[in-house]
Amino acid sequence: MKNAVLALRAQQISESRREFNARGAKMTRCQQCLLAELYCICEGVVQADCDAAVCLLMYHNESFKPSNTGRLIAEIVPENYAFRWDRTDPDAKLLALINDPQYQPMVVFPAEDVEPGRAVTEVNITAGKKPLFIFLDGTWREAKKMIRKSPYLDNLPVLSITADKLSDYRLRVAPHAHQLGTAEVAIMVLALAGEKDAAIKLEQHFIKFRDAYLLGKRNKGRPE
Repeated sequence: MKNAVLALRAQQISESRREFNARGAKMTRCQQCLLAELYCICEGVVQADCDAAVCLLMYHNESFKPSNTGRLIAEIVPENYAFRWDRTDPDAKLLALINDPQYQPMVVFPAEDVEPGRAVTEVNITAGKKPLFIFLDGTWREAKKMIRKSPYLDNLPVLSITADKLSDYRLRVAPHAHQLGTAEVAIMVLALAGEKDAAIKLEQHFIKFRDAYLLGKRNKGRPE
């Protein structure tokens, strides 16, 4: 099972000159789901039947964080890509991907934070092309920085998603209650694109992850 986020994480670890210590770094974790070993959710994960591709553009050390939900998307959607964001020196493979004529790329981001006329609210795909959903994976402040300072994304349409319910993402505290975690946004995007199997499987996987993460955090990785 290809998980581009975990591959990016492994690459960053191999290139790093110092160890990245997130909260709970002393906890013994599964190296696949990054949850406390006792609450691992890896068994039984099944990829979805999905005709769309996803790309996670990840802010700096986002791939290291156990609370990151971008890797959940990569576990469910078979065709997945992940790159570390860089303002001036983007990965050549990222540029090749978004310029590949077989794909129809769009950046997922709220309409109110982009210039007028750039945002769309429906997924209308040209015949013969595959949708490529680009998620800006980081904190809200980091995502806003990425959308504003990535000239290589400027010509891409922005798919605007409006949450119809408050976020269930309780792993971090967002500045605004309506702001969603990356996986939650992806669930809504996949549903909007008609990828019902992927949306359902990702929602189920996200709920398992969220509950196991909070349980491990509360018990510090120890059994109840």
